[in-house]
Amino acid sequence: MGIPIAPPRREAWEATGPLELRMTEKHGACSHAEDAVFRFANPYELPAELCAAMAIVATGYLWRAATGFPSWEADDPSVYRLHCPSKTGTVWELRKVAG
Repeated sequence: MGIPIAPPRREAWEATGPLELRMTEKHGACSHAEDAVFRFANPYELPAELCAAMAIVATGYLWRAATGFPSWEADDPSVYRLHCPSKTGTVWELRKVAG
């Protein structure tokens, strides 16, 4: 039998975005400009221009940022600071932003 589960409401879905991924430091070679900014309508829609390496890293944190789960950053728990997997990669900030 089980417990009936209501389908998600549109308002709840729309509340998961938008999200912003912004480069804050550039080290070594990177295909993205130093001031690169990518917007995500929701945690499932990755910008086509985002490289595969950074998309893989960001994917692990999109739902956390979208739902307001605090990050490990003591100075600002609403931001996730992520590093490109390259040893000379880039540093990015991921956060939920106003629509």
